[in-house]
Amino acid sequence: MTDTPAARLAAFLDELEGARRGREVTLVVVTKLHPASLVRELAEAGHRHFGESRHPESRDKAAELEDLGLTWHFVGQLQRKKARQVARYADVLHSIDSVDLVEALEGGEPGDERPVRDALVQINLTDDPGRGGVAPAGLDALAERVAASPALRLRGVMAVAPLGEEPARAFERLASLAERVRSIDPDADWISAGMSGDWREALDHGATHLRIGTAITGNRATGL
Repeated sequence: MTDTPAARLAAFLDELEGARRGREVTLVVVTKLHPASLVRELAEAGHRHFGESRHPESRDKAAELEDLGLTWHFVGQLQRKKARQVARYADVLHSIDSVDLVEALEGGEPGDERPVRDALVQINLTDDPGRGGVAPAGLDALAERVAASPALRLRGVMAVAPLGEEPARAFERLASLAERVRSIDPDADWISAGMSGDWREALDHGATHLRIGTAITGNRATGL
């Protein structure tokens, strides 16, 4: 089989089919630093969910590919000052990590009409407060704030496995934290976890959304 993004997508989907054991799993192909033409190739192969993490690159890509009717997931750290701009084109926000960010997404001029966006609370699974995500101690309060927001629809949680720790252990903790969020809103049952190197461990611990980049897209382009 030719080594193209579409071929790698097909091969990954074959692996995923054998690993998901009948569960519904959403594959988010992360295309940061890749051209819009790569996204179009994968869309022509039938894929619809794509992840980006840099504004304005993601804004421009979404605009260029607007004709395809794709679902865009913003998976990077969301800056407060750019939050409303990102929410104009991103359908799913994976990295809600503070009340300030929620308030920024709710802001705007009176009478502004913006669609309600699906939102995941990002959890910091490390002991480093400088890493993205809310600390587990603050999870419940933030999830409750997201659930009450008129700008957001609480869908669940997102996390990245820490470097230097077995991914399975980290995702086991994440699964327990996800249960706390489901106690706040039973419909908030998404778990965004797992990347190219640890997606199987994430699936084993309940991941519903996988964020896969290089295993499908190949090495990132330069100069973008």
